[in-house]
Amino acid sequence: MKKIFFLFYFILVSLSGMAQIINPIHWELSQKKINNTYTDLIFKATLDAGWHLYGLHIADGGPVPTSFTFSKNKNYTLVGQVTESPKPISAFDKNFNMPINWHINTVYFTQRIKTISPQNTITGSYEYMVCNDKSCLPPTETPFNFEVKSLNKRSKIEVKSTINIPKIGIANPINTVNKTIHTPIAKKSSPIYLPKIQQQQSLWLIFLTGFLGGMLALIMPCIFPMLPLTVSYFTKKAGNKLKTIQLAGIYGLSIVAIYVALGMFVSVLFGSAALNEMASNGIFNFGFFALLVVFAVSFFGAFDITLPAAWINKIDTQSEKQGYTGIFFMAFLLALVSFSCTGPIIGTLLVDAATTGSRLAPAMGMFGFSLALAIPFTLFAAFPAWLKSLPKSGGWLNNVKVVLGFLELAFALKFLSNVDLAYHVDMLDREIFLSLWIVIFALLGFYLLGKIKFAHDNEVSYLSIPRLFMAILVFSFTLYMVPGLWGAPLKSISAWLPPQTSQDFDLYTAALTPANHPPKGNKKYSDKFKAPLGLDVFFDYDEALAYATKVNKPLLIDFTGHSCVNCRKMEAAVWSEREILKRLHNDFVIVSLYVDDKTDLPEPEQYISILSNKKIKTIGQKWSDLQAKMFNTNSQPYYVIINNQQKVLNLPQAFNLDINNYINFLDSGKLAYKTQQK
Repeated sequence: MKKIFFLFYFILVSLSGMAQIINPIHWELSQKKINNTYTDLIFKATLDAGWHLYGLHIADGGPVPTSFTFSKNKNYTLVGQVTESPKPISAFDKNFNMPINWHINTVYFTQRIKTISPQNTITGSYEYMVCNDKSCLPPTETPFNFEVKSLNKRSKIEVKSTINIPKIGIANPINTVNKTIHTPIAKKSSPIYLPKIQQQQSLWLIFLTGFLGGMLALIMPCIFPMLPLTVSYFTKKAGNKLKTIQLAGIYGLSIVAIYVALGMFVSVLFGSAALNEMASNGIFNFGFFALLVVFAVSFFGAFDITLPAAWINKIDTQSEKQGYTGIFFMAFLLALVSFSCTGPIIGTLLVDAATTGSRLAPAMGMFGFSLALAIPFTLFAAFPAWLKSLPKSGGWLNNVKVVLGFLELAFALKFLSNVDLAYHVDMLDREIFLSLWIVIFALLGFYLLGKIKFAHDNEVSYLSIPRLFMAILVFSFTLYMVPGLWGAPLKSISAWLPPQTSQDFDLYTAALTPANHPPKGNKKYSDKFKAPLGLDVFFDYDEALAYATKVNKPLLIDFTGHSCVNCRKMEAAVWSEREILKRLHNDFVIVSLYVDDKTDLPEPEQYISILSNKKIKTIGQKWSDLQAKMFNTNSQPYYVIINNQQKVLNLPQAFNLDINNYINFLDSGKLAYKTQQK
């Protein structure tokens, strides 16, 4: 009992700790002898991606600046003031209504001193404040101590101490900090560094998705009939209600531990880097497509996905042991024997969680899934009379499997579309994708009405009320998609569809394009990419920057991707709004950079990345590397407004469906551009 309790406790603590405890800054103190008299005291601060440290000079009314206080000592004097390198970022912050200076990545603060005696102990403290785009940690004051010795010759940097700031427990509203490269980039024009706006899928959303998957698994034919059998077993074995609840609770905790361990195994097996690449990798996407099709066919009844019988027999033997060990193996046995039903659901959840790029996502998804399975066993053991209210097992359980099979098949097409777009196969455009979805959901509607039968289905003698309402919803959704064949935006599902630009017959986009703003051709890569909503968009950064300088307009950089669901949603739901579209047409030069495109660069344009030391071979790698170097982030969508000198004009934006927020983003960028031009 204690072992299982502590195992479950450890899992919960690990999950909550990884999601909520942060340590965003690391300080290193060192000194560099200039000569026998002068010494530089160096304070190096390294920040996690997404966090920024405010500079030395902040006007009154702003956030707490970084400051250094040196204790008075007659054995040394300060030479000048503390300097900061590299030069801080400066941008207008609407929260404080003033320009703000800050650092990200790595920053060096240096104070030169003149030593008077051969050996000095120099003490003091430094105060600082770190924030991300959603929250700030309280201002922190930290003492320091240098032992400075006079030398007869110049020496290299000598690290004297390292200070680790204690972890502060706060609720991280972005759920996870995505580690990116922290090395300043040396190039002709200084890179633009900004705090990263996090864009990974919410872990709580993944948890809820897993919980919903667990509820669906609960009404599958491999699990639902086991509810009364398992509760009856615990009732007879325990002999009293309290003991029954205890045994069922251990059973539920064991289910949670088993599935969460599976999620952690996926994370460890692939690693965070591989998980992050899955969303755009062609092989992975095609593999996921094939896997989901196999799952769908299994749910249709063609075959069962089962584990080796030897595994099941071995675990069955272990489940006969007395005590809590036997109960744990009973839960393990449930996971194995129900795999033919739960395997496709688990596989889909793990695929969805893995492609978010978060190491914690698979475990969180499995935590939600297992919790939905575990709770009913515990509740029905506590209140066995509730079992009478459950519907009886029957053919409806197989109907649930078939319905999920249709959904798996529709979901699989999204992964195939990712491959088609990234490699410019141009086979699965928007019309074909919609046609397939319309057929799939129409067939699902006819199945619910009993007009289509599979091998394991029972005869539908009458139409139940739940089936009728489900059929109405499915047919309504099917009819909703039909206008999309002629270009209707279908905003509610636009994130799942291929982009509007792949539409061959599009009445909608043509109506949006002003007569005096037709898209101009002959742009670099215009044969490979199409601009959304009839906008005049560039696809090469240098070309766009040169044109923005020529026409004296700010440059809006749109970091996007073929497989980026949220990018399509932003284009359909935000960019398409009349006021926003008017501003995009009139006030900005736009460049869309696809970071996951697989088109090979010409040999002369290939290069070795300063960040990763890998060879940049494709268009997508080029723009992904550019985004990391200039903005220290790798999330999409990511929108940045810069001027002709590549200076950021306001805070960048990520996925946010608030129309007013995006209008303010565009207007503040335009205003900052005009102000700097005066």
